[in-house]
Amino acid sequence: MPNAKVLSEKQAVVAALVARLQGASAGVFVDYKGINVAQDTELRAELRKNEIEYSVVKNTLVRRALDDCGLSELDAILNGTTSLATSTGDPIAPFRIISDYADKLEGDVFSIKAAFMDGQVLTEEEIKEIAALPSKDALYAQVFGTLLAPITSLAVVLNQIAEKNGAPAEEAAPEAAAE
Repeated sequence: MPNAKVLSEKQAVVAALVARLQGASAGVFVDYKGINVAQDTELRAELRKNEIEYSVVKNTLVRRALDDCGLSELDAILNGTTSLATSTGDPIAPFRIISDYADKLEGDVFSIKAAFMDGQVLTEEEIKEIAALPSKDALYAQVFGTLLAPITSLAVVLNQIAEKNGAPAEEAAPEAAAE
């Protein structure tokens, strides 16, 4: 039987993991068994830049936290080396960054074990599809560009009509007001 101090420390870790998992919009469990310190430092820097929390976790403590969060179907993946990347902001970012990093490294050195989004465990196919999506900012840019396209086209057409009638668009307005 562990002493009271050790037990309370472990309970605090589990409570922190429960809060982290419940507050996360998405999370990815990773097997990191073969990366070196330089590669790990590079990965952590990229994740930090995208506001993703990443840490090595103990399987037994994560198992307890997952059970408390209702994600007990992930218990099966908790063996070997395990780290967890969670995001409270952009839910696509951890998938994209971890997947890109896993592809960059050769072999089974670094791989995704499982993932969840909005409290639902994802299949391997869903993880690959989400990882292929562009970032949140890129999606916003695409939507904004799509919304601006008709307005830009209208401005070009109006300018061409004004030039066809013999006056540049800026000069045509004051002349029309003077008449």
